[in-house]
Amino acid sequence: MLEKQYIKLKLTGKTKDEVLKELVEVLNDGGALENKEEFLKVVKEREATSSTGLEEGIAIPHGKTKAVRKPAVAFGRSEGIDFDSLDGEPSKLFFMIAAPEDATDSHIETLSKLTNKLLDDEVREKLENAKTEDEIITILNEEKKVEATNIEKREGFIVAVTACPVGIAHTYMAADSLANKGKELGVEVKVETNGSVGVKNELTPEDIKRATGVIVAADKTIDMDRFAGKKVIQVPVKQAIRAPKELIEKALNGEGEVYVATSSGQKEAPKKEKTGVYKHLMNGVSHMLPLVVCGGVLIALSIALSGIKAGSGADVTNPFFKAMLDLGATAFGLMIPILSGYIAMSIADRPGLAPGLVGGALANTVGAGFLGGMVAGFAAGYIAKWVKSWNVPEGLKPIMPIFVIPLVSTALVGVVMYFIGAPISGFMNMLTDVLKGMEAGSVFLALILGCMISFDMGGPINKVAFLFGSAMITQGVPTVMGPIAVAICIPPISMGLATMMAPKNYEVGEREAGKAAFAMGLIGITEGAIPFAAADPFRVIPSIMVGSGVGAMIAAIGKVADHAPHGGPIVLPVVDNKLMFIIAIVAGSLISAIMVNVLKKFKK
Repeated sequence: MLEKQYIKLKLTGKTKDEVLKELVEVLNDGGALENKEEFLKVVKEREATSSTGLEEGIAIPHGKTKAVRKPAVAFGRSEGIDFDSLDGEPSKLFFMIAAPEDATDSHIETLSKLTNKLLDDEVREKLENAKTEDEIITILNEEKKVEATNIEKREGFIVAVTACPVGIAHTYMAADSLANKGKELGVEVKVETNGSVGVKNELTPEDIKRATGVIVAADKTIDMDRFAGKKVIQVPVKQAIRAPKELIEKALNGEGEVYVATSSGQKEAPKKEKTGVYKHLMNGVSHMLPLVVCGGVLIALSIALSGIKAGSGADVTNPFFKAMLDLGATAFGLMIPILSGYIAMSIADRPGLAPGLVGGALANTVGAGFLGGMVAGFAAGYIAKWVKSWNVPEGLKPIMPIFVIPLVSTALVGVVMYFIGAPISGFMNMLTDVLKGMEAGSVFLALILGCMISFDMGGPINKVAFLFGSAMITQGVPTVMGPIAVAICIPPISMGLATMMAPKNYEVGEREAGKAAFAMGLIGITEGAIPFAAADPFRVIPSIMVGSGVGAMIAAIGKVADHAPHGGPIVLPVVDNKLMFIIAIVAGSLISAIMVNVLKKFKK
């Protein structure tokens, strides 16, 4: 699988993308690929899931696709580049694995042997110093002689499961790492691999029954109900490669949380809060996305086909288009409850769903927007998780997940959301008074309104700015609504542009949502950018606020006036100074798109 034509002793790439492309070219020139562009796309999608940069300067990018003609491994050596490795150090030795969709067990076993060798310090040192391609192949084909040692056997039996999204490299490296460390420590360890060729070395009920502890090093869903009643330690698959001794010692000492089975059989073992917040958030965002897309597109189509009327905004009178608008609005109405509900479900499993959905609905009722929905989701999840931990009599345990936990959690979340409703209302009134005190048509007022519109996209601050602009139209001052109309469309348009300009910064689902967001922006639906803001608020929200603020100021300078309480290019027929209106939208959108993509590169 590793031939001379697949070896490049000196890689010239200075960035991660350049090295990936260079190694793909090596495989393609050697005849291993059917379609190099498709294979590179698959490899990058794998990297987007989690970096394949390991410790000690090793990186193993890989992909499994029909774009591979025959299984092959490319080797490349570099002076060191940033590859988002586990230890934060530059990566120097690169093994790119190309596996066809019909890869056999023997191919995967060969790759497992390769990854196992890379755990050896001596092998890595030899690879760094090798002078020729033949020497590289010789080093990797050498069988290391293992000297017999008298290791004192320790009490305990550990079972483990390893699994990564693709199931090629990390799955087997983690398994070898745990098994080898178990031998060193004198501990009996059995590891099941959930790889691309299926489950190997499967754990039996007898194995699990007599196990002292369970380690699950997985980045995808596996069968967990078999571990019911056992203390489970769950970590990302890389952690088993990085710290096998620590995991084995913890399992021997009885650390971990007792796993409680669910009827679905799909629940993952408990996550550590310090690493789980982003996963919980993305669980809510991923379930919310379809509602944003279908609801936004339906609303956009109904308004686009009906038009805008001066003084009243969207003029949807046709019964069919009105039904389409109502359907889209219904989908939008479910957006925040679904975000909140699935955040809570990710934290506390199914008992968290009901309080999360109710909390999201209350966030809609009190006008807290998507930020309020996120607060409700996390509150509901952690409250449900806390109630779930109560030590109750045996007779109550069967009804805890379906009755006690949802009931108590929902009641407490209701108290929390109603408690924050009054402050939000007072804050909105205060903001309205402040805006009334500013001079209509001023550039500073436009900046403030633009930032308010994009801050929470449909939330309380957005509503204050929008209602203020709408009220000024009735008083004969449409120049206030002009900058607002610009700011309304910049968040979704800019996020759509951002996904097109730098698609590698976004997941596949986000790239699809970007197209829908762009269309929503043209019709003045700010909420199209909510999924991006919810998934990455600290980069997205400042970016869209800057772009919207700048766009609104340009509109104010250009004396743009909007005679309809709506925004986006669709209101162009009722806008004064149309050229400046378009310039303001384009400038603000480009600023936001460029800024968010620059910030995306500075990941923690």
